[in-house]
Amino acid sequence: MLRIAVQKSGRLFEDSLQLLKECGVKVDASNGKLKSIASGFPLEVLFLRNSDIPQYVQDGVVDCGIVGENLLIEDRSKLKMTCKLNFSKCRVSLAAPKNSTIKSIQDFQGKKIATSYPNTVNDFLAQNGITAEVHTISGSVEIAPTIGLADGICDIVSSGNTLFMNGLVELETILRSEAVLVEAPVLSLEKNDLLSKLIFRIKAVLASRNSKYILMNVPDEAIAEVLKILPGMKSPTVLPLAEKGWSSLHSVISEDQFWDKIDALKDAGAEGILVVPIEKMVR
Repeated sequence: MLRIAVQKSGRLFEDSLQLLKECGVKVDASNGKLKSIASGFPLEVLFLRNSDIPQYVQDGVVDCGIVGENLLIEDRSKLKMTCKLNFSKCRVSLAAPKNSTIKSIQDFQGKKIATSYPNTVNDFLAQNGITAEVHTISGSVEIAPTIGLADGICDIVSSGNTLFMNGLVELETILRSEAVLVEAPVLSLEKNDLLSKLIFRIKAVLASRNSKYILMNVPDEAIAEVLKILPGMKSPTVLPLAEKGWSSLHSVISEDQFWDKIDALKDAGAEGILVVPIEKMVR
């Protein structure tokens, strides 16, 4: 049985369980459980503090874990990041009060910065030739400039609303982060095989999330032009329609190209475009 660690509460918790659910793995996380045997896959789930997960994985207490990439960077972890999971995206950024004289990273020279990520901040400052005093605090970083503890802060930013509500302006993004799957340094052949199977399921789910299946009617004379727009997984499916001179084209496009492709398809003569979500996509 494979053992995985996930965050017991917070922003990674629900998304991690949802990903496992879409992989066909059902996990009972009710009543504050700290450990649960999943169904649908030989998996035991441990619910831990986010900051504890890398060490549990490093020590081999668990075989793999879902954790924020920013935490690994802050801990200077050597754990192998098996795959990025495309959720819980955020950035670690420098910010200062909007009425401050600090308007760029160079303005932090000789200033005080409050953060929960001292290693990340110090590495960034060193890379940019800036000397500043870094105060490490565990929470409520945004209040530091208001109470005179620091001139600016460095913290996780998602929407930016927390910064705005505390009169802060984001000045520089130090790094971008998302949830990642990490694995223990040493795994048995059996555990490695199980992890490979789980990763296969995860990648199938992630591929489907970023893709759309589209169907459309195309005049036969426009097929060549439409095919240039729709490369598909290998090549689009082309089926003749009952109406002479028309064909139905089926293909897959990525989410980030969706609207540009749709506009191009319409311009090329496609009609009756139908978009269908993909549940799984196995490559």
